[in-house]
Amino acid sequence: MPLNALNFTRNNLALSLPATAFQGVRTRRLLALAIDLVIVTFAVGVLTIVLALPTLGLSFLLIPPMFPLIAFFYNGLTVSGAGMGTWGMQMMDVEMGMSDGSRVNFVTAGVHAVLFYVSTMFMPVFLISLLSDDKRCLHDMLADVVVTRRSL
Repeated sequence: MPLNALNFTRNNLALSLPATAFQGVRTRRLLALAIDLVIVTFAVGVLTIVLALPTLGLSFLLIPPMFPLIAFFYNGLTVSGAGMGTWGMQMMDVEMGMSDGSRVNFVTAGVHAVLFYVSTMFMPVFLISLLSDDKRCLHDMLADVVVTRRSL
């Protein structure tokens, strides 16, 4: 059942969803992250090689700003699109929506991605998902999104 067909209620960001909507979400998100990191890293590598000639080989200096930019657009386009998730999320059978049940817009999806990649540098932040009933991480709460299983 798609995310937007589920019955959402908003009560201090608490969601009333069936427990099966969150089964295995944490593990699936970690695997999706690994897939997405490979995709984004590949895109950065290709862009670095393409820019090598015009920048006279200095394109490697552009890698630090390229990674968050490509991640922003990759997540923004895929999560706000029809699949409601990145390619990694779709492979792992999870999708993302707003906590009120609506679809995630491009900007929110991109900001969520940047928050997500920044939070990977501070792994203790992920412990918050162990305490929340809906398995949301801090960056999910800040972006007001929820990640659930695609097929229930």
